[in-house]
Amino acid sequence: MLKVKDLNVHYGKIHAIKGISFEVNEGEIVTLIGANGAGKTTILQTISGILKPSEGMITFEGENLNKIHAYQIPALGIAHVPEGRRIFAEMTVYENLQMGAYIRKDKVQIQEDIEKVFLSFPRLKERVKQIAGTLSGGEQQMLAMGRALMTRPRLILLDEPSMGLAPILVDEIFDMIQTINEAGTTVLLVEQNANKALHIANRAYVLETGYIKLSGNASDLLVNPEVQQAYLGG
Repeated sequence: MLKVKDLNVHYGKIHAIKGISFEVNEGEIVTLIGANGAGKTTILQTISGILKPSEGMITFEGENLNKIHAYQIPALGIAHVPEGRRIFAEMTVYENLQMGAYIRKDKVQIQEDIEKVFLSFPRLKERVKQIAGTLSGGEQQMLAMGRALMTRPRLILLDEPSMGLAPILVDEIFDMIQTINEAGTTVLLVEQNANKALHIANRAYVLETGYIKLSGNASDLLVNPEVQQAYLGG
């Protein structure tokens, strides 16, 4: 579904991503784990067109994303939930969800999909008219995920969805990621909580300063001594 080949990304003179290759198959949850500064967020931003690669190629369902503008990416079936949620803080919950569907014209189906989001995230329905900036951190993360689902993505990019959340909310968010996946959306997950990410993922890639250091089935990496020592407190 998604193929990244020999990807290099620079910030000025800084070589942030150094020739990495990986793929995400339809129906999977694939996670990228690694320390701060490893390049995880940079990879997601390059996939969604916010950054442009200096070398290499990204293809989604056979289409070369290098030649496509960021604003065109959602129409291809890719949604990005950025680090820090980036909701529209001055708008209501309902208005944020409507903004998620800005590329769509099917008004009846849009309303149906808003109701589906409310089924997945009942707390958002309780706060439908509330200004989004006044929501709790967990509720804002739910809103950011719900807004992304309004594009009807085939692939959703999730950047640090558990950051700053209480443990009970972290469990809830990870349950929702699994539910989204089971409903048919492929997931590429960037996450500092390696333990949680590896427990729900099919496969994983371990990044270290712009390189892929390890890759494999998530269940195998969970018991890998090197991964345990570096990321799981083992």
